[in-house]
Amino acid sequence: SFPPDRPEYFPSAMSQTEKRGARPSSSPQSTKRAKMTTDIDMTNANGAQAVNGVHIDEDLHSRQLAVYGKESMRRMASSDVLIIGLGGLGVEVAKNVILAGLKSVTLHDATPVEIRHLGSQFYLSEGDVGKPRAEACRDSLQELNAAVSVSHSSEELSEAFLGRFDVVVATQMSLTEAVRIDDICRNHGKAFIKADIRGVFASVFCDFGDEFEVTDVDGEQPHSGIVAGITPGTTTLITSVEDDRLEFESGDMVIFSEVDGMSEMNTIGPVKVLSAKPHSLEIEVDSTGFGAYVKGGIVTQVKQPKTLRFKSLSESMDSPGEFLMSDFSKFDRPPVLHVGFRAVDEFVASQGRAPRPGDAADASAVIEIANKMIKSTEGVKLDEKVLGHLASTWCAELNPMAAAFGGVVGQEVVKSASGKFHPIFQWFYFDSIESLPEEPLGAEELAPEGSRYDDQIAVFGRTMQRKLESSNVFLVGAGALGCEFLKNMALMGVSCGASGRVTVTDDDTIEKSNLSRQFLFRDWDIGNAKSSVAGAAAKKINPGLNLEALQNRVSPDTEEVFNGEFWASKDLIVNALDNVNARLYVDSRCVYFGKPLLESGTLGTKCNTQNIIPGLTENYGATRDPPEKSAPMCTLHSFPHNIQHCLTFARSEFEGLLEKTPADANAYLENPEKFVHDVTHSSDAAAKENLKGVFDALITDRCSTFDECIRWARLKFQSQFHDRIRQLTYTFPEDAKTSTGALFWSAPKRFPTALDFDVADGSHASFVQAAAILKAQVHGIDVPSWAGDAQAMVEKAAAVEIGAFVPSDNVKIETDPKKTAAVAADEDASGLDAMVTELEAVVKTLPQGYRLNPIVFEKDDDTNFHMQFIAGFANMRARNYAISEVDKLQAKVRFLNRRTHRPLIDSRASDRPLRLPAPASLELAKHAHESFRTNATADRRAHHPGDRDHHRACNGPGMSGDVQSVQQRTS
Repeated sequence: SFPPDRPEYFPSAMSQTEKRGARPSSSPQSTKRAKMTTDIDMTNANGAQAVNGVHIDEDLHSRQLAVYGKESMRRMASSDVLIIGLGGLGVEVAKNVILAGLKSVTLHDATPVEIRHLGSQFYLSEGDVGKPRAEACRDSLQELNAAVSVSHSSEELSEAFLGRFDVVVATQMSLTEAVRIDDICRNHGKAFIKADIRGVFASVFCDFGDEFEVTDVDGEQPHSGIVAGITPGTTTLITSVEDDRLEFESGDMVIFSEVDGMSEMNTIGPVKVLSAKPHSLEIEVDSTGFGAYVKGGIVTQVKQPKTLRFKSLSESMDSPGEFLMSDFSKFDRPPVLHVGFRAVDEFVASQGRAPRPGDAADASAVIEIANKMIKSTEGVKLDEKVLGHLASTWCAELNPMAAAFGGVVGQEVVKSASGKFHPIFQWFYFDSIESLPEEPLGAEELAPEGSRYDDQIAVFGRTMQRKLESSNVFLVGAGALGCEFLKNMALMGVSCGASGRVTVTDDDTIEKSNLSRQFLFRDWDIGNAKSSVAGAAAKKINPGLNLEALQNRVSPDTEEVFNGEFWASKDLIVNALDNVNARLYVDSRCVYFGKPLLESGTLGTKCNTQNIIPGLTENYGATRDPPEKSAPMCTLHSFPHNIQHCLTFARSEFEGLLEKTPADANAYLENPEKFVHDVTHSSDAAAKENLKGVFDALITDRCSTFDECIRWARLKFQSQFHDRIRQLTYTFPEDAKTSTGALFWSAPKRFPTALDFDVADGSHASFVQAAAILKAQVHGIDVPSWAGDAQAMVEKAAAVEIGAFVPSDNVKIETDPKKTAAVAADEDASGLDAMVTELEAVVKTLPQGYRLNPIVFEKDDDTNFHMQFIAGFANMRARNYAISEVDKLQAKVRFLNRRTHRPLIDSRASDRPLRLPAPASLELAKHAHESFRTNATADRRAHHPGDRDHHRACNGPGMSGDVQSVQQRTS
């Protein structure tokens, strides 16, 4: 969190003293679409934000706004993109860029559609054969995002035409033409990206100009730490509190705030970290003349921009510099591919055609050209086998490669437009030779059939194609990953034979926020089942796809649906899930039935894939990750010192007030005698608290009108953010001391201040609005249309009578960090009996069958007030403790960063556009080989081999196999 008293170094953040106001909406859906806004962004009735004049649909781009931020989104929404070449790679790039919300995308490709293009270009059909590719797919691409202008053009690629665009992407283009276009782009200060996929090989080149500034190289939140001591000197030593591990690195720039005594530290500009240790920093500050340090302080990283100087394509061909590595076991591969791509380009230029699949003479000719080139290139050792594969598969455009690199290139476009995340600098080469058959295939096996699968056959052969077509696959999940998997399977011909079938299941329905990343869905699909809509869209891509869509959750509760016969009939299981528990269950089924599993997950710009094969690799559940570090209960309840503590407590209160307590009340109403018996015979004090919760839900806090819900929300504000704090500061005054004589309110504790309800404070209005509407939903009360006007809500709340708070001497506040549960109020037997008696009397007055409606938290629906409640609650609590606040989007991204996958690693060429199903779909090809040469790595984590579990291959429970041979075959 940024220091609340030094916002000048964090322009995108909001000071804690800034007010939020809600704008009234005249929309019929106003009760669902009331938004919290700031003074720099106003939200209209449709949920669109105006950021410096550029409108951004918050409902559609909520996750993207959370990752990129408003300023980067504004820059993206002002950028025009030209995409040259609309084959499989080009259309993937276009799809991702359009979903990302850039201003306009122009498509340029007059190549007539051929039947083989349908194997990688998902917006072409047999009826489009003969039409220009750009024209044929424009309408379908436009459907992805009505806010992006999508057009096609056949204009000459002249300097005047190219100068209209901010970013130019060239695919399937000769080097000569690419050099010409790159020079034009450099002269006009435009970004240029050249990308190609050739069989199982790929190449990406980026040129963003002589001086390109990256505003944020990694997109992570600035690190911060709590200061426990400052030792003055010519260089200054900073120490942190014992349980607060510092995450700074040498060279980081930091600032200080809230330092008591040595006040000079609060005013110095960003200073350099000379050395960093887990609990101390040495900084480049001479503090010998500063005042004496007393206590407290926060040290916060100030992220610095980075300027990159790109070389032109013509210059970097001979002097490529350092390559971006994708696989450190192939350390010498990129220089070979750099020469190889040039050699094939020269072959095509001289012969007027591409090398033929499996043609030894053509491959030899390419190798000869490459040999001539490397004579003038020092340090490059030619691998003729690799070059032979490159030449033999050059003419094929494979869907998995297109999907993977459509994501990579799409993200580079976003980087060039937004200035956020470090771009590829400048060359990236990739190969998946491991996916190829071990033995060379004959001409007949590689010969085209005149079908949409001809490019795939040219690489893997007809036999493998038939195996893909006859596969029986179970896909679990039809969200962002699931949509990509279905698209890839349809294009590859998986389960398109008479005996093949894809079964996809997902119990979720489509929401608006899904549309920016789950590309098979459209506006008119909102509210429908994901699996059914995604399945229908996949069949439209390939009418031959045999698919069954289910709406069942895969869990122990549905084993009558997914029974032994079902699992036994599947050749492959594919996970597209969003939580660890579901993954573990599917993994356990795969272990039991001996089925291979493709596992993957994404989180912002991080990703993870795992290929699990019985007898060769460990399974997903074979290892468990260390538990996440959690704050002590007393910290969350009484002594928070960062916004994450406030958000965690807010989430806990949401679940307690709106989900658990109503569920307990329903359990009581269902069987009062059993509920009371369980409570009175339980030694757990929390069980008695549950009875108190039921008492409140059905008596004290029961509402029958919406005005009563507003009253409840106002009283909740008073009890949480005023009375609770007054009691805490009464029990522990600011000058309180511990038994050892030390100040009680010393780091990391922050002395709080009670809040007074303010009708003019937009944050107060936002909290009351969300709380009242959710309370009404719990009690089944109709929400009036005027509830969408937060100002009207807060004015009614201000009229609620509030009694004067009187602190008590008998309140116990837990201070022991080792306690794992909050202190429960002691209830004697007579008190419990009195509650039970009153409950019994009240229940008799309730209508027959009366029940409450527990609310299950859902972060992805931006119209349900869940995140508004949590962000509002957390911010009021943060204001109590002078902690920097977050808006609803920042709160959401912190929830997204809670672990729902195995530990993930950065893949900055990824984010939403990186389609993990793409590399996982290459594994489908490997599975189709009788003796597959699979990537047996249990965890293939983007391209960082040093990460935990990378290249991990060992025997897991229920697994057996030759570990050494697995490791040798690991790619």
